[in-house]
Amino acid sequence: MTNLTFWTANHVAALTDGDVSCTARIAVQDVIPICDELGIWDAWPIQHVDGHPYRLPEGREIWMALGAPRFDDPDDRHGHARIHLILREAQGWRHLGPAMPETFSPGSREWSGSAVVGDDGMTVTLYFTATGRRGEAIPSFEQRIFSAEATLDGVFGDPRLIDWRGLREIVERDPAHYMSTLQGPAIVGQIKAFRDPAFFRDPIGGSDYLFFAGSCASSQSSYNGVVGVAVADKAAPTGWSTISPVISADGLNNELERPHVIHRDGFYYLFWSTQKHVFDPAGPVGPTGLYGMVSEHLLKGWRPINGTGLVFANPPEAPAQAYSWLVLPDLSVTSFVDDWRVDGDRSFGGTFAPFVRLKLQGDNASLEG
Repeated sequence: MTNLTFWTANHVAALTDGDVSCTARIAVQDVIPICDELGIWDAWPIQHVDGHPYRLPEGREIWMALGAPRFDDPDDRHGHARIHLILREAQGWRHLGPAMPETFSPGSREWSGSAVVGDDGMTVTLYFTATGRRGEAIPSFEQRIFSAEATLDGVFGDPRLIDWRGLREIVERDPAHYMSTLQGPAIVGQIKAFRDPAFFRDPIGGSDYLFFAGSCASSQSSYNGVVGVAVADKAAPTGWSTISPVISADGLNNELERPHVIHRDGFYYLFWSTQKHVFDPAGPVGPTGLYGMVSEHLLKGWRPINGTGLVFANPPEAPAQAYSWLVLPDLSVTSFVDDWRVDGDRSFGGTFAPFVRLKLQGDNASLEG
């Protein structure tokens, strides 16, 4: 079991203008679409078990990202999301098409996850969120966490994933700790969470974990986000056991999205993304940014990074320009371009934002450069 750590209003209230580290303003030349007809967001590389991206010949990397056609209202993309393959090469990013066959996924759409390549360099395990149910007449916000395997093919050309198999729901919701995703309002930003599984192999103990975004079952607040955990367990029916959350923002914030862990210099760092509009407006409200905690132990003893939890934010002149940050083991950080213009109607970038890099020193984190 875990020892629960609370991210509280007192932590966020301690933020001052001088404490907020901000990324650079995204410029027009930074917004390079992957392809004209597709907007992408929430991205992750196919990784080794240690978290480092798996590299093909010539240093190329295979990434996954959520993708959908471009809509007049960018929020409509969530109802059409599918996981896509994207090749990262010296010339930039190149779209390779949907990751899974059209009829394979059990949801009406697919949301975020992570992917790990096996020791054979060919078997890829995808952990992902199936949202809704295939064939449902009205898309729901039900979220279930699945895994599936595929074989990596074409590594010397355009790689693809073939022979998809082994689809199974692996993280069972424990109602004592995690609220049903059918309980929340069907409104983006207010829905409840049971999603975003991020794989982590503990280099100390050797066990495998999935960290995910959840909602507190016993909460009396509409703002009840938690970071949940499942641990690999061969004795469990699905091969994974769901354990109690490690981080709670109950009464503060509704969504601790895409939580993930890296281990560096003897410390565990747990990061998540959240947005200004999902904080409880009655309390202190933090900026849209990357947040996190640090500990010497994986399942207990977490402390807010920088004393507040905030690692960095978007610049105040473009407070929603990027989102969904993912910290890689080399401390490079990816995200996607969200609402990057502030001089008119909402402008959804729908592509990779420029990478940034972190500096970590004990409980403190900052942007490099």
